[in-house]
Amino acid sequence: MSVSTTEANPPPLEALRHPGRWVAGAAAILLAFVVLESILGNSRLQWDVVGEYLFDEGIMKGLRLTIILTFAVTAVGMLLGTLIATARMSKNPVLAWLAWFYVWVFRSVPLLVQLLLWFNIAYLYPKIEIGLPFLPPLIEGDANKLISATTAAFLGLTLHEAAYAAEIVRGGILSVDPGQTEAGDALGMSRARILRRIVLPQAMRSIVPAAGNLLIGTLKGTAIVSVIAVDELLYAAQFIYNRTFEVVPLLVVATLWYMFMTAVLSVLQYFVERYYGRGATRSTTASPWAQAKAVFLRARGVFTTPTGGKA
Repeated sequence: MSVSTTEANPPPLEALRHPGRWVAGAAAILLAFVVLESILGNSRLQWDVVGEYLFDEGIMKGLRLTIILTFAVTAVGMLLGTLIATARMSKNPVLAWLAWFYVWVFRSVPLLVQLLLWFNIAYLYPKIEIGLPFLPPLIEGDANKLISATTAAFLGLTLHEAAYAAEIVRGGILSVDPGQTEAGDALGMSRARILRRIVLPQAMRSIVPAAGNLLIGTLKGTAIVSVIAVDELLYAAQFIYNRTFEVVPLLVVATLWYMFMTAVLSVLQYFVERYYGRGATRSTTASPWAQAKAVFLRARGVFTTPTGGKA
């Protein structure tokens, strides 16, 4: 007696039960092609000018500063934010209140206002002195020389990001089961060691996705420092189109670089999430490539007609 392979290996039921998914997917692909064609086929975008300035020396210089600012601000901001989150959760009421006040102030004031205040700090403090009270200052100098436009951008972005990073870290710490801390106490571990060795590694599962969004937000947020004449990517594009009057093509150049850097950071975030998600009940979302591969395999199972059989 022979059994056909069609009966032995029927198409996946999940794919057959949801034809709407295929229709919606086809419609989305069609819409994407229409939008892409309208962009690529628009002569007003002057793609030849975009190609001419994509790797321009001025654009590359601005891109380097954007990357440096992004990672420097994120590194220092996350470190400061972790300290603020720890202080806010401290049993010391003074530290907890000061940490709350810091977060409230820097989340209340718009980033643009903070940047302008730092850029004009010499108006409030013409002379900057850093040192211990009642002792000669360790650092002393003219505010205009010490706080350049780039320094003002770094300070404004970092202090602003630290307030948001503090809430991200605090939320991640609160997501860890309190029993983990109690177990560390039972083993005689110090509070600092419990936080470093037990709580934070588990909290990273909640911290990394939000921190990844914060990093990408910081990358795009560096564009705002162009208002204080910091020579980052957007300012470099503006400098060129103020001379050539080719505004839209230069904005497209900046946009393409921002999209490229965001894509790279998104890939890095995916692998970091997967690393800290090891052993978790819920795994990280599959990458777009893995999802596309799965869809292709399901489609092949539906539309490929099996042949042959066994006796």
